[in-house]
Amino acid sequence: MLDSFFSHPDFWKLFSIPFIAGAVGWVTNWAAVQMTFYPLEFIGIRPIFGWQGIIPSKVEKMAGIVVEKTLQKLGSLDEFFREMEPEKIAAHLTKSIQARMEEYVDEVMTERNSVLWENLPLVVRRRVYSRARRAIPAVMDNVVEDISRNLDSLVDMKHMIVSRMREDKALMVQMFKEVGEPEFRFVTNSGFYFGFLFGLIQVPVFIFVPGNWVLPLFGFIVGIATNWLALNVIFRPLNPVRVGPFRFQGLFLKRQKDVAESFAKLTTEELVTLRNIMYQVVNGPRGDRTKALIKRHLKPLLSGGVVRTAAQLTVGPGGYADLKRAVEDKAVDLAVEPFEDDNFNRERSSIIERLMCDRMQALSSLEFQDLLRPAFQEDEWILILVGGFLGAMAGLAQLIFVFGVA
Repeated sequence: MLDSFFSHPDFWKLFSIPFIAGAVGWVTNWAAVQMTFYPLEFIGIRPIFGWQGIIPSKVEKMAGIVVEKTLQKLGSLDEFFREMEPEKIAAHLTKSIQARMEEYVDEVMTERNSVLWENLPLVVRRRVYSRARRAIPAVMDNVVEDISRNLDSLVDMKHMIVSRMREDKALMVQMFKEVGEPEFRFVTNSGFYFGFLFGLIQVPVFIFVPGNWVLPLFGFIVGIATNWLALNVIFRPLNPVRVGPFRFQGLFLKRQKDVAESFAKLTTEELVTLRNIMYQVVNGPRGDRTKALIKRHLKPLLSGGVVRTAAQLTVGPGGYADLKRAVEDKAVDLAVEPFEDDNFNRERSSIIERLMCDRMQALSSLEFQDLLRPAFQEDEWILILVGGFLGAMAGLAQLIFVFGVA
């Protein structure tokens, strides 16, 4: 066989086959990774021709899988919220609102009757400000405590995550890429090594069976096999297997500790944040329950003697009910506004980051693989077939341009 190889008139062309096969393997695997993520939006003519990245095209389903297979196993929103220390959340709300109390009161009262409110004796207006400022701490404590006790009924975590991902497909792509960056790099680079090995097999076959169909066929096989092998090496074997002195396990599964840290950090910075939770509490599909809760806790404040008297002096008894509704609506808006503070958000999120990381590191290999596996599993067969098609085209090009077959 070696004599046939070295004495073959096309020695250098045959010598190039493994390297070309390696290049084909690299390109097809690189294409498979890119097609997993990009483009973010569909490009082409629906439904006949075109492509959208697997993750962006199924962003809602992917986000749902992440929630059901991973996040819900790490804890509930109710638990995460309690870990964020509700008493400090209430104190932050109180401080933010008290700092602008006069502005908020003036805004609401001016909308109802600016002339009478501005002409009300200053001493009366100051008593209204003072009464509201003194009442706010107790109101905020009660509101936050009530939210903490009932958060699971006020916010659907799956809806919160899916909504966030639907609005920002790039975030979902970023999440998968950051969590699985070494694995995606391996998929690409391993294409060359696997392709080179297949190319070594291809050489003797081409020598003894010099048909024009050999190179395109092997190109097809290389494209399919390199993609399939790379994907399986990432997730298989599921649990460590010892063979002599060596220990084998799926590449992604071996990195569980590092992946847990990366996933927990990204999740608590972008998804399970206090800002997102409070936005959903107020504006989510169950927001009516929150508004009713806030109104219930505002009732003692609005029924107080000074506030009631000031209201009746400015808007009259008939307008008192409208004023109460305006105050309630303003209070609902204020329940979200203070959580635009990035520093406070990060401070609270860092508390649950450690909790989430520890619990994720404790997941079984079967549960853990569900974090990244869906990125490949969805339409995986398409990626493998596309790899085969590109490999066959490369084999055909090699036949034409290297071996000069017209």
